[in-house]
Amino acid sequence: MIPLVLADAGEENIVRRIGGSPEVRQHLADLGFNVGAGVTVVSTMGGNVIVKVKESRVAISKEMAQKIMV
Repeated sequence: MIPLVLADAGEENIVRRIGGSPEVRQHLADLGFNVGAGVTVVSTMGGNVIVKVKESRVAISKEMAQKIMV
């Protein structure tokens, strides 16, 4: 498992684990980041990550991306 922030752009990954406080985990779940969900890194800019999850593109901070293990 690696943090989402280290995943290669264009490669589909499966969410294996989500860390952080219960509030952070709930926020990520509301965005579509659930264990077993497919996510694809679209691009990385200045440490922030744009990902495709559930047919939507979502921008998350580097700190949030480090809590998502794929």
